[in-house]
Amino acid sequence: MQFSEQWLRSWVNPSLSTDELSYLLTMAGLEVEEVTAAAPAFSGVVVAEVKEVVKHENADRLRVTKVDAGTGELIQIVCGAPNVAPGLRVPCALPGAVLPGDFRIKPTKMRGVESNGMLCSGKELGVPDEVDGLLVLPADAPVGQSIREYLQLDDSLFTLKVTPNRADALSMRGIAREVAALTGAPLQAPACQPVAAVCESTLPVHIEAPQACGRYIGRVVRNVNAAASTPDWLRRRLERAGLRSISVVVDITNYLLLELGQPMHAFDLGKVEGGITVRMARPGEKLECLNEKEVALEEDLLVIADDAKPLAIAGIMGGLESGVTPSSTDIFLESAFFHPEQIAGKARRLGFGSDSSYRYERGVDFTLQRDAIERATRLIVDICGGEPGPLTESVGRLPERPAVTVRIERINRVLGIRLAEEDVHAIFQRLGFEVVPIEGGFCVTPPAARYDIAIEEDLIEEVARVHGYDAIPSDAPVSRVRMLPLPEDRLPRSQLRRQIAACDYQEVVSYAFVDERWEQDFAANADPVRLINPIASQMSVMRSTLIGGLVSVLSANLNRKQPRVRVFEIARVFRKDEGMLVQPEKVAGLAWGSRWPEQWGVPQQKVDFYDVKADVESFLPQAEYRVAQHPAFHPGRCAEVVVAGRVIGVMGELHPQWVQAYDLPSAPVLFELDLQPVEACIPVKARPVSRFQGVRRDLALVVDESLPVQTVLVALQQAASPLVTEVAVFDVYRGKGVEEGKKSLAFRVQMQEMTRTLTDDEVEAEVKRLLDAAALKAGAVLR
Repeated sequence: MQFSEQWLRSWVNPSLSTDELSYLLTMAGLEVEEVTAAAPAFSGVVVAEVKEVVKHENADRLRVTKVDAGTGELIQIVCGAPNVAPGLRVPCALPGAVLPGDFRIKPTKMRGVESNGMLCSGKELGVPDEVDGLLVLPADAPVGQSIREYLQLDDSLFTLKVTPNRADALSMRGIAREVAALTGAPLQAPACQPVAAVCESTLPVHIEAPQACGRYIGRVVRNVNAAASTPDWLRRRLERAGLRSISVVVDITNYLLLELGQPMHAFDLGKVEGGITVRMARPGEKLECLNEKEVALEEDLLVIADDAKPLAIAGIMGGLESGVTPSSTDIFLESAFFHPEQIAGKARRLGFGSDSSYRYERGVDFTLQRDAIERATRLIVDICGGEPGPLTESVGRLPERPAVTVRIERINRVLGIRLAEEDVHAIFQRLGFEVVPIEGGFCVTPPAARYDIAIEEDLIEEVARVHGYDAIPSDAPVSRVRMLPLPEDRLPRSQLRRQIAACDYQEVVSYAFVDERWEQDFAANADPVRLINPIASQMSVMRSTLIGGLVSVLSANLNRKQPRVRVFEIARVFRKDEGMLVQPEKVAGLAWGSRWPEQWGVPQQKVDFYDVKADVESFLPQAEYRVAQHPAFHPGRCAEVVVAGRVIGVMGELHPQWVQAYDLPSAPVLFELDLQPVEACIPVKARPVSRFQGVRRDLALVVDESLPVQTVLVALQQAASPLVTEVAVFDVYRGKGVEEGKKSLAFRVQMQEMTRTLTDDEVEAEVKRLLDAAALKAGAVLR
């Protein structure tokens, strides 16, 4: 929501500066995203009238003008604008003026002719203007007046980030009421007095869908001059709110949208056949909208129709055929209330929206329609002339506004402060709530515009906002705080994050809504959890794997020329399991690019499977690895991760098919693990350090080339007695001395006793036990 500060101050003018007003709105929940000047800084520019225009004797495109700038004498200025003409009133920069960009005006000669100033275009002043040439001012613009004062350029434009629950703040009326409630300044709303009917013309109005349309009011206005010019004050307010001027009648309806928050529409009465009916669309009906898009109307769309055809999609957009044009003379004004649930989502489905649908789907004040149409009628009659007829109204189902009870004791307990009953009562009254005191609190009925007030906590929030969040002291707690227990068999989530980050990974957070293609490619999931109303077509299903999000992050970084990417994510995934929806948590990571950041000490080497395996082992040392197949990974470079005999995840190099499909320069290495077993850890047990010297034996075992090292390692670990403190692989050899199709694995066996030194017989017996187990379970032969 964008609006002019000067417009706001015409409604309510608190004794606050622009910065103070911005801070007040933000702290009250209407976040001010940006405050910008209505026009850039410049000085020395006044309103001037062009008195004479003659052709420059030495240039075809230049004109020599004499202008009256209110200085008491005519000033000669050379001008190249194509629209300069005698009698025009235009901005004139006098000598000494400073234009935007620090462009200083001084007397000069142009092609031998003296020029003592500059006639300005809107672009040169930073003022919106569609004219090619000088900015033409109204004929009654006072000569000599500062152009900044005349065009009210010393203004600020506020941009609010309005949350979906505060639809009341999408209008000047709502913002002004908020400022008045926060500051206590008087509210000066423009009058919406009834306009007396001059003619008897009416159109019958009927609501055929009362559950969707709560109120519909219409009025015929005849003999309107729809080709009249939009007044400068109205055009200026529209432009500073981000809307362009279209035509006077459309501008007035748009103005009411911004001023009161009531969407309105005007039909060309000559294009309407019979009466007006608010009904659901019928099969086969079509409508060409104002944006020149033809829509096939579905049966759940609410339409405004005459006796022959649809005229508009209710609450979203009018039809092109029945729209008001400069040649229209008779119009039909409508002002209606449509239920939010009827409008919500329809604009997105149609592929376009409007300012009207944006407000209707959030909730419009259902008591506002009569005031809005009276205000619009008065503006049309004053600006365009015309003969208004009487109002015609039809009422359907209107929302109920049940009262909400709030307790003073509850307010004080939640906010942590002590507020008197009279202070709370005053806050509710300033907000425009109907308040009935009851024992221990109040029974409060919110206004029709406040759809967000439904429970006691909503009213407590209103008290906090108006009282001021910064007025609530940040007192330290006085009660005793107990530290929560931290079980030793669970790794804290924060520590896991630190451990992964210590491996040079950066944490990312991605959407749980993903492209259905990701599910098929990376999880072979043909039946993902689908969203009924996705926020975008490429985010239509819930993820069952984190891999797609990580690959997307990699693509985004590659598009920004990042040479090295290492990211991880801890999040939930969603899948179906025997008809039930399960949401397990996963931890996943991706590494791409060089093994180490660029440096002089080590050569550049690409990260590989074993680098990521080492990263996983840093926080999951008890894991085992087995060759596996997975739709996301390279068929020969993929392993499943096993803990205590249970498969908890997978890791490997991305499949070449997906590397090509997702336009990656080379394959990243990824892992994805169930979070619960990763967080499980073995409690630390203290034991003394032996004072006796340990014994090390190295065993070189020859096995088949295809045999996984893990098989031999597990066989040795299972056969080891308590004397063995460590069994680890330290070398793999292929070559001379080892027959083809075999490999030599070197294991380090560390043995130690706590109370004595081991004898040679004990050591040899232990070595024999290990060799026998390796031969039996893995076919290993001592080299």
